[in-house]
Amino acid sequence: MNRITELFNIKYPIIQGGMVWCSGWELASAVSAAGGLGLIGSASMSADVLRAHIRKCKESTGRPFGVNVPLLYPDVEKIMRVIVEEGVKIVFTSAGNPKLWTSFLKEKGIKVVHVVPGAKYAAKCEAVGVDAVVAEGFEAGGHNGREETTTLCLIPLVREAVKLPVIAAGGIAGGRAMLAAMILGAEGVQLGTRFVASRESSAHADFKQKVADSAEGDTFLVMKKLAPVRLLRNKFCAEVMEFENRGAGADELKRLLGADRDRKGMFEGDVENGELEIGQAAALMKNIPPAGEIVENIWKEFCQASEEIKRGEGREDRG
Repeated sequence: MNRITELFNIKYPIIQGGMVWCSGWELASAVSAAGGLGLIGSASMSADVLRAHIRKCKESTGRPFGVNVPLLYPDVEKIMRVIVEEGVKIVFTSAGNPKLWTSFLKEKGIKVVHVVPGAKYAAKCEAVGVDAVVAEGFEAGGHNGREETTTLCLIPLVREAVKLPVIAAGGIAGGRAMLAAMILGAEGVQLGTRFVASRESSAHADFKQKVADSAEGDTFLVMKKLAPVRLLRNKFCAEVMEFENRGAGADELKRLLGADRDRKGMFEGDVENGELEIGQAAALMKNIPPAGEIVENIWKEFCQASEEIKRGEGREDRG
């Protein structure tokens, strides 16, 4: 047990990211049932759709789960109202100012965690009363901070800046990476990319397969003039990079992005013309297993790696 498992009443300090179009009730409930913390990603949902997912998640598992809410998305007030009405006890916020909703949620008895790309933002979260922070490095998929700080550097910076429990995210796909994060000062890990390529993920099967088939160097951080986002290599990503290389401005990039580009790629399966948000850890994945198996394998690998280190302590250096 540590502060993260106690905070959420979970068996393992393993948290599933709330990814747009990929994390519905089936994935969240599967992760929670396996001993981690599943999150429903509200960014692609209307308030009514979110309500249905929360209710289905409750029916599927009696274990704790939460909802991820990007604060800059529309209809945040409606989303928060549903969360309170449905009795959700854990909320992860991101992409916005944590000051806006933290006190409201905590007054309702809800535990609040905010995602940060840098130590200065973590300190601001602590000042407004969040219960924990997710330190998300530049390797992560989806929308990233402009600082481009890698997870390996970010975790100790955040650990030194706050007394809050720190959850590491970005580039983490297995138990050995989890152990590295914990050694650096994290008390839990959040994985998005690994759970995109799971059976229960609501991502389209073709997107999952493209993730499983990807290799090192197949993701790129683009759209820096709008909001930096890490994408998997495809026709759309190449078009974005071509626009950026010739100096296209924010307005041109907005027109290229258009509406529902992320839905087209990740949910509908147009893996060439759609926006495929994924992290660098995709290169480490070669299969699409059940989410529960992912949780168990991460924990098993974490424990094995921990034991290997313990066995190596004090060993005589024989040159």
